Amino acid sequence: MSDYRDDLLERLRDPDYMLGYLKSVLAEDKDPGAFLLALRDVVQARGVTEFAQEADLLRGHIYVMLSERGNPTLTNLYAILNALDLRLTVVPKKEVA
Repeated sequence: MSDYRDDLLERLRDPDYMLGYLKSVLAEDKDPGAFLLALRDVVQARGVTEFAQEADLLRGHIYVMLSERGNPTLTNLYAILNALDLRLTVVPKKEVA
């Protein structure tokens, strides 16, 4: 792992940094795959095995769901977000700046 990657994973352990990171990816990128990869970074920062237990998901499924070609069900996305103490919300586009 590179120094940059190590630094990113260390920073993502901070809940405020994690939240800013995920929000920034959503705000800057129209590709849903980018958000899944950002979620993967967050999960890796917490430790995939431990996170899988918290989310009540299989470790292998997490890797597949949060890959570039991942396509998690809404139920699995909720489980991931819930384990991160986050929730999904919907707002009108005009509110997103």
